[in-house]
Amino acid sequence: MQATSMKEVLLERRHDTPEQSNLWDQLSSAQKFATNSLNQFGYDLAFVRSSTNGNMAILLCNGSPATITGEGEINTSPQITIR
Repeated sequence: MQATSMKEVLLERRHDTPEQSNLWDQLSSAQKFATNSLNQFGYDLAFVRSSTNGNMAILLCNGSPATITGEGEINTSPQITIR
């Protein structure tokens, strides 16, 4: 009985939307690892920007952006404006 109720609690805590799942699929392995690290500090994946240099993940935490390059480099003070 205990295992069943714990499973129900875990299922209810899922907050991924189909849009977030699609964004996740666009990330490189390095970006996924870095995104998981930033999630621990309250950042959420907002969108992925594609360019000739590859995909850049944009995450937000209370309106403050962070970026992750295709190589997984995190910048928590990017010089970008989110509209």
